[in-house]
Amino acid sequence: MTTDLLYQTDSYLREFTATVTAVDPATHAVFLDRTAFYPGGGGQPADLGVLRSSGAIYTLARVQKSGDDVAHVVASEVVLPAVGTTVTGQLDWDHRYKLMRTHSALHVLCGVIFRDYGVLVTGGNMEPLKGRLDFEFETLQKEFVQRVEAAINKEVEQAREVRVRILPRQEAFQIPDLIRTKINLLPEGIQQVRTVEIVGLDLQADGGTHVRNTSEIGRIRVTDYKSKGKINKRIYIELN
Repeated sequence: MTTDLLYQTDSYLREFTATVTAVDPATHAVFLDRTAFYPGGGGQPADLGVLRSSGAIYTLARVQKSGDDVAHVVASEVVLPAVGTTVTGQLDWDHRYKLMRTHSALHVLCGVIFRDYGVLVTGGNMEPLKGRLDFEFETLQKEFVQRVEAAINKEVEQAREVRVRILPRQEAFQIPDLIRTKINLLPEGIQQVRTVEIVGLDLQADGGTHVRNTSEIGRIRVTDYKSKGKINKRIYIELN
């Protein structure tokens, strides 16, 4: 059974109920029919949190993709819940929301760079309230980076709506410039494509979690920039 990925349509879901569909004693993993836990990917770390059932609390050591399912790996010293058990999942909301703000901030940065300079992303990563993106720039200078910081904060202040849609593959790939990375990371044969749109600024394929409005991001600070190759420059950001 494929796990229903609740976070794909509702990033603000903090708690949910689900049924245990399988367990793997070897890896201490619990599989559910539905989950709101993001399993990591695209540079965004996995969520943290707990599963609860009949008074038992299962702290998640990690959450990760396992084929079309999501493995909820719990602490090794506890007895796994039986298949068919109803559990309640509770996210570490502070951790999740910081990542949502950070991920959306990186999309603002990506959107501004692509709109103003037509430059693609070559890599990226994030942790709560800080992240970085690599771009196909030959050079970066302090004055340029300062202009970028001003431009991305202007977009945040515009309070732009952030929309998420899941589209049939054929429809999605009719969208110009849907893939903003140098390498297309979408799996071959995928039939549905999730898109994230910052209305009026950016629209791209993406699987992570985001805020509903850029005003939630807060001020973005460009804290550093480095050369990572002849045509590969890195920009670092942080949020408060």
